[in-house]
Amino acid sequence: MKEQFNARMLRIHFGEGDKWQNKPLYEAIIAKCQELGLAGAIVYKGIEGYGSSARIRHARALSRDAPIMLSIIDRDEQIKKLLPHLDAMVEEGLIAISDVEVIRFFRPKGAPSQG
Repeated sequence: MKEQFNARMLRIHFGEGDKWQNKPLYEAIIAKCQELGLAGAIVYKGIEGYGSSARIRHARALSRDAPIMLSIIDRDEQIKKLLPHLDAMVEEGLIAISDVEVIRFFRPKGAPSQG
C-alpha cells in the first residue's frame, strides 16, 4: 500500500565528537526522537566537511571527528515537538528544515511479504 502527505525534513549537521550528557550527540538525539514518537531518524557519517567554524572534519583511521548529519522526516507538529530539545542539545552545528512531499510504502498488518 502507499500513502502520500506533506511533511517536514529536519537535517542536523555537527561533529562525531559532539556529546550530550556524556553520550554521543547523535545517540542522544535519536533517543529523544524515539521518546517523542517521531516517525524515524537516520544518522549519516560523512567523509569530510566543514561548517561555520571553518574547521575541516575528517573520517580517517583513528579519528573521531567525522562530520555527522542526522535526518528526520515527519509531520510538522512532530518536528515542532523536537525543536526545543535541540536548542538545549546542539552546542555547535547547523539545523536545516525543509518542506517535503512524502510517499510512504507499507504492508498492511498481517499481509504476507511479496518477495
